[in-house]
Amino acid sequence: MKLEYDLDIYLEKIKNNNSYFHTFINKDSLAAGVLVLKPGEEDTQTPHDSDEVYYIISGNGFLKIKDKDYKVSQDKLFFVAKNVEHCFHGNTKELKVLYFFGGPDS
Repeated sequence: MKLEYDLDIYLEKIKNNNSYFHTFINKDSLAAGVLVLKPGEEDTQTPHDSDEVYYIISGNGFLKIKDKDYKVSQDKLFFVAKNVEHCFHGNTKELKVLYFFGGPDS
């Protein structure tokens, strides 16, 4: 079982693929991954089956949770309950986010 993770590897995978996120831990009780949005790129995620926490590594913009926009910036943390509409938007710099699910990435 892998116990150590290097985010640079997963950021490189995103750069070389057609996706803006990569889940690198996906267990029944926990999932974790990294998301990278370039300025103007659309966040197409839909509500998840598990609660989620986002940690902002770098960048700017907003996280819309339900109908409210929250300003994102480095080192902020956000909680999004399961089945709640949410998306990142409005970033003028590349946005890098670490995410955690309280269950599998579904």
